Amino acid sequence: MSFRKGPQKARRISSFRRSLFAVAAATCVGAIALSGHAQAADAGKIGLDLPLLTSPFWQSYNNYLPKYAKDMGLDILAPVNSNGDPVQQITDMNNLLNLGAKGIVVGPLDSAAISRALDAAAAKNVPVVAVDVAPTQGKVAMVVRADNHAYGEKACKYIGEHVKSGKVVQIMGDLASVNGRDRSEAFRSCMKGFPGLSVLEIPAAWKGDVAATALDSLLTANPDVKGIYMQAGGVYLSPTLQTLRRKQMLFPAGDAKHVVIVSNDGIPQEFEAIRRGDIDATISQPADSYAKYGLFYIKAALAGQTFKPGPTDHGSNIIQLSPGVLEDQLPAPLVTKANVDDKALWGNTVK
Repeated sequence: MSFRKGPQKARRISSFRRSLFAVAAATCVGAIALSGHAQAADAGKIGLDLPLLTSPFWQSYNNYLPKYAKDMGLDILAPVNSNGDPVQQITDMNNLLNLGAKGIVVGPLDSAAISRALDAAAAKNVPVVAVDVAPTQGKVAMVVRADNHAYGEKACKYIGEHVKSGKVVQIMGDLASVNGRDRSEAFRSCMKGFPGLSVLEIPAAWKGDVAATALDSLLTANPDVKGIYMQAGGVYLSPTLQTLRRKQMLFPAGDAKHVVIVSNDGIPQEFEAIRRGDIDATISQPADSYAKYGLFYIKAALAGQTFKPGPTDHGSNIIQLSPGVLEDQLPAPLVTKANVDDKALWGNTVK
């Protein structure tokens, strides 16, 4: 018995040494790989943080990024998807900083929470451009978004001109986002100019399933709804139409029973719904311009360029949101059946 323990122990020690060597080698390889990423980033890579990819709008935006990055000669890191989680977005931003990204373009999920990531970037002198959502705190080189008050106002005016009296539903976005707040407040305020209309609201936080469940209950109690404003067609279009169809309330435009529907986004699915007469209009949020000018401004920031409030050479207007924070307000046109086939408005389909 005793003479067997020696060889077994020796074999165990030998095996242990081989394991240590393998771990050390793997660690070395991993360190070299990580170093390679950091060195690549040090050469000028741009970090890209997507808020989510479940919406056709953000899928389209994501498809445009490599196209415009190539056109501008920018080297980009693989985009990260924060999947609708503001806490994950802060982690993702920190990971991009740790990889050595020299600039970051981000679509903030929460206007306030993103300040932690912006502060971390500022501490490393890494410029950040915010796309689609403006932060309420923190430093950014530029905010690139359309006038979200105009979204709510345009939707309100269209519905007000086509529905003379009755109930109108506003399916809202996330009120933790300045976009959700701007669209909601603008629609609500504008509706006061149409005394024959009353507004019912659904806070759906950009979640289609939440919108569908709440709309189903609301329509059961209010089968006389005459209009619907969806703040995000990318997530609300399909569940809204399915709910109306299930309630036997989906009639084409022109029918006396038609519910007037205005959306936001300008995705191909909305254009098809307009052609069918399922919905009446959408405010086309320019995913192509968001990608193009998000990258344009991060390139400018890295080159030390600064901007001032006023008209731009690309049909938009730069405003000052707060001291030191500028926003390029890109145009977002109203799309109806009259102009739905105008390809100049197809900002959410990669050309």
